[in-house]
Amino acid sequence: MSFQFRENNGVPFYVSDLLESGRIVHGFSARPGGVSSGVYASLNLRQSGPVPDNPRFVRENYRRFCAAVDADFNSLVLSRQVHQDTVRHVTAAGRGMGILVPADYTADALVTNEPDVNLMVFSADCIILLFWSPAAGAVGACHAGWRGTALDLPVKTVSEMFRLFRARPEDIRVAVGAGIGLCCFETGDDVPDAMRTAFGVGADAFIHAKGNGKWLVDLKGINVWRLREFGVREAHIDVCPLCTACNPELFWSHRKCGEQRGLQGALIGLTGGRSRL
Repeated sequence: MSFQFRENNGVPFYVSDLLESGRIVHGFSARPGGVSSGVYASLNLRQSGPVPDNPRFVRENYRRFCAAVDADFNSLVLSRQVHQDTVRHVTAAGRGMGILVPADYTADALVTNEPDVNLMVFSADCIILLFWSPAAGAVGACHAGWRGTALDLPVKTVSEMFRLFRARPEDIRVAVGAGIGLCCFETGDDVPDAMRTAFGVGADAFIHAKGNGKWLVDLKGINVWRLREFGVREAHIDVCPLCTACNPELFWSHRKCGEQRGLQGALIGLTGGRSRL
């Protein structure tokens, strides 16, 4: 499987072959194609920051991205991401949350089995994942930075999809979007220690000593490993190879820009009814 680059009305985005279906809409946004300027140029989806972007520009960016991936802007659901392990069950009552009305909860993962509820998560280096169970007619979206990875949030998202919707791990398709790669995610002892505490010696395969007390950590690799351990089939996992820190023309990177930058995002939603195979 592989990620594909698409462009619609001047808005570039990425899709996963695994999630290509008339039963869902999905897409991973990129940096170009919007109306914001300066440090937020151009398709910025960040609504707050040290010096916030113009709210009219941000909303227009959302509209452009939704139109590009053929998703209903009014059905978006956003939450306040806080690098924790809450998985939120979203219903139709949540449509517009975080974009048309303020988000009233924190959650770093969202799941639903209702049609026309378009879940969105965001990143500027963290790993963003989209989930789809064709058999159960359910989808999910997850934001996992190194803290969310150490909390096993992608696995907890799959677990919640099974608990709520009986979506079996072996039936779930997962697309892992662009995020900071092993090449650029240099850390001190805190990140390797968190991974080893959470996952034991199995995490060592994804942690590489750089010298001078520094490490390189493969967050995508850890999340894929954990999902496979939990029962998601290797053939049902698609990983975007792009590193956000290596591609500033395509993505924002917290590692490269600090707080003076925007956000990209990922969207997924069911279209017109629950599908059962």
